Amino acid sequence: MAGSTLASPSVEAPPRAPASPGRETWRRFRRHRLALASVAVLAVLVMGVLVGGLVWPVAIDDIDFAAQLQGPSWDHPFGTDDLGQDLLARMISGGRISLAVGFVAMAVASVIGIVVGALAGMSRRLLDPALMWLTDLFLSLPQLPLLLLVIYLFRDTLKAVFGVQGGVFVMIVAVIGGLRWMPVARLVRAQFLTLREKEFVEAARSQGATTGHLVRRHILPNALGPVIVAASIEVSAAIIAESTLSFLGLGFPPDIPTWGRLLFDAKDHLDVAPHWALFPGAAIFLTVLSINFIGDGLRDALDPRRVL
Repeated sequence: MAGSTLASPSVEAPPRAPASPGRETWRRFRRHRLALASVAVLAVLVMGVLVGGLVWPVAIDDIDFAAQLQGPSWDHPFGTDDLGQDLLARMISGGRISLAVGFVAMAVASVIGIVVGALAGMSRRLLDPALMWLTDLFLSLPQLPLLLLVIYLFRDTLKAVFGVQGGVFVMIVAVIGGLRWMPVARLVRAQFLTLREKEFVEAARSQGATTGHLVRRHILPNALGPVIVAASIEVSAAIIAESTLSFLGLGFPPDIPTWGRLLFDAKDHLDVAPHWALFPGAAIFLTVLSINFIGDGLRDALDPRRVL
């Protein structure tokens, strides 16, 4: 007919392939602005302590009494201490140890917590009550006095075996990691108790899957989301614990300038050299705050019930 037009057949767009779990998690994580900013801040701090020595190659033990307790300047961007030592160089060197203690202690606490929580969550009889009783026992212990007691008992032995710096590092990591696994264990146990009754686990069990196979392939991968969030919080807790021990003079020796040790050395000069405590305190504050915000972002990104 005149004046009529033929309607063109509608062409349906091909269905979009579903995003992979990793890509979907990254998309949800990007929506958390504070978490993204915290990743950038933490990356700057980590890169600063890793490669900062190449940019600022100043020895941490160079003494210059003519420059003692000077404020920030072009020659000493973070100022100097009471011996005229450059604080920027000492913060770069000590930051490696402080961050290493935090991440290694987190790994120790996470491994112990996952093992204990998985054993308790998969056990149906005596093992679960015994492990939870042990977990509650460790939770009831006062951590700081126990830290001090363990350090006094084993510090000299570990120094003789691993050397001064290595012995203190092993001792602090073992003590902090050995006293921070309980929240991870309880979280993993709760996840295992829920997941072991799910339909996909029952289907795998009906096909003859062993308990080890169920844990490795089905239960543990689905329980790692909350564990990752808890582990990120443990990093900040370990850094604060190491800083506390160093501030009390029970951590690394004075010639190993961790951020906590710098705060301990600066406490008697706050009225004349506040910069000495300001910069290491700000580094600890920014590191802990960034890790906490990253943990919040991971919690939101890994929670499938949260709409983002």
